[in-house]
Amino acid sequence: MKVLITGITGMVGSHLAEYVLTDQPGVEVHGMLRWRSPLNHINHIREQLHLHYAELRDLHSLIALLQKVRPERIFHLAAQSFVTTSFDAPADTLHTNVIGTTNLLDAIRITGIDTKIHVCSSSEVYGQVLDNEVPIKETNPFRPASPYAVSKVGEDMIAYQYFLSYGIKTYRTRMFTHTGPRRGDVFAESAYAKQIVEVESGLRENPIRVGNLGSIRTFADVRDAVRAYWLLLERCSPGEVYNIGGNHTMTCGDMLELLKEMARCPIEHMVDPALLRPSDVTLQIPDTTKFHQATGWVPEIPFEDTLQNLLGYHREKNKAIVRAA
Repeated sequence: MKVLITGITGMVGSHLAEYVLTDQPGVEVHGMLRWRSPLNHINHIREQLHLHYAELRDLHSLIALLQKVRPERIFHLAAQSFVTTSFDAPADTLHTNVIGTTNLLDAIRITGIDTKIHVCSSSEVYGQVLDNEVPIKETNPFRPASPYAVSKVGEDMIAYQYFLSYGIKTYRTRMFTHTGPRRGDVFAESAYAKQIVEVESGLRENPIRVGNLGSIRTFADVRDAVRAYWLLLERCSPGEVYNIGGNHTMTCGDMLELLKEMARCPIEHMVDPALLRPSDVTLQIPDTTKFHQATGWVPEIPFEDTLQNLLGYHREKNKAIVRAA
């Protein structure tokens, strides 16, 4: 079997590639990347991968890629995924995520390959839910509160439309917050972990800067998430959408306190107004019953281990920076 992972150089894509190589013997892993994609997340497995240059905004390159590889499964993870950046560059976010996904689906239609495709939507499509709407079901209304969320509504719906109109086997997920090693430091928990490590090593002084600490999130480990994505195409039904999420629900402030307890020195923090979004989503607790019933998946990695691994990731990065200096 051949699988193709778009966004293979990102946190999720690189962990998915590792999972397939380790746990799914005999599967050939192909990755799509751009010429400027950083390879640091996959350098340790690069010799086991088949990498191809293509661009979501370039339909011709996607057609050529699918004709060459002809994957039986596609995990579409590439996206402009930073909520804050989407406020600064809304059109670019929409173009990358909505038009890029449409191009990929159209390339499948044009080439006529027989494949299953996972289209990764987001819990952000639900926006600010009402108190009586939690835990959030797949049937909950969309109230996107950022250009990123709007783009994920577009991805979600275009995948459904290509299933209805052309019979393309699309599988949609609305993943809630997931984190772990390799998490970008534009995301809250990774930004906090990075700053804590910098304080530990003397590269910065207290206090660290944080955003909205009152937001409630349900956290999952990225390694549990990629295992769920594999099961999605193994056991779920095309055309359907599934919430996926962890079982660790807390405020961002509680998550920060856990990180501070794990630090190697006292950590202080202050709220930085520059880190507050124009509009925010502050209540995200998923109902994952539908996905659990279809697959039997449950998260397995304790959240404390996830945070320790995230700190460990930043400590290793920090060592490399110090050595280079």
